[in-house]
Amino acid sequence: MRKLSYFVGMSLDGFIAGPGHEAQFLMDQMSPAYFDHLKTHWPETMATAGRRHFGFDDAENTHYDTVLMGRATYDLGLKEGIGNPYAHLTTYVFSRSLTQSPDPAVELVAGDPVATVRGLKRRDGLGIWLCGGGDLAGQLAEEIDELVIKTYPVLAGDGIRVVRGAFEPRRFALTDTRSFDNGAVVSKYTRKR
Repeated sequence: MRKLSYFVGMSLDGFIAGPGHEAQFLMDQMSPAYFDHLKTHWPETMATAGRRHFGFDDAENTHYDTVLMGRATYDLGLKEGIGNPYAHLTTYVFSRSLTQSPDPAVELVAGDPVATVRGLKRRDGLGIWLCGGGDLAGQLAEEIDELVIKTYPVLAGDGIRVVRGAFEPRRFALTDTRSFDNGAVVSKYTRKR
């Protein structure tokens, strides 16, 4: 059965974006060594345009072949005219307000995210990447099998939490961690069931 992995970047105080969905303060934390690690080990998590720009658009997907995102996360690219930010992956956007997909390759889902993910897990393929955001992660918290958290050395103070939802502790085991010269830490956790 396929796994749902929440691969996400966050500030030290647990925010994936600012109050107005600002994310540049996290992206500003890149360093060459850190970028090379992401490019080598997680190439499918870079947007298609970025892969093309940096010359690795033909890189094979190593972990995921499917990406899920909520409407607010999807809107970040859509505002820039990008209808399918991850064209190298099968893309699902969860939204009750969008009625027509801006890109024929992007599937809109207005229904239950949990039922959708359970159906996707039963299909053959690589893993499923939950790209964001915090609201969708909260709705799918019980389905998350793995966390890959990129923690950046910055305090945000306010914004969008990594997971929004009711208080319901779920346990994970640390399975890998790596720190970088820019102060970023990539930690991988597996769900303890």
